[in-house]
Amino acid sequence: MAGPVNAEIAARVLGCVVNTQHLEPGRVTIDSTFQELGIDSLAGINIVFAIENEFNISVPDDAAQQARTVRDLVEGVEKLLVEQAR
Repeated sequence: MAGPVNAEIAARVLGCVVNTQHLEPGRVTIDSTFQELGIDSLAGINIVFAIENEFNISVPDDAAQQARTVRDLVEGVEKLLVEQAR
C-alpha cells in the first residue's frame, strides 16, 4: 500500500477525472486504474489538461504517459506543486 496523499489535492484530481470522463463520483477512487475506468490515452490527455488548469501547473509529457492510476496523478501533482513552490 502506498503512502498517504494530500486529501485536498486528491479530491481535486478525482474531480478532474470524474468531470472530464463523465463518471459516477463514487466509481472513482484514489486506487482506481485507468484501465478499470476505461480511460484510454486520448481521454488521459483531457484529464491532464484539466489538472493543469485546476492547479495552474504544467505536467511533463513523460510523467503523464507513465501515470496508470489516479494515485499516480495525485502524487505527480503533489511533486509538481512542491517544485513550483521552490
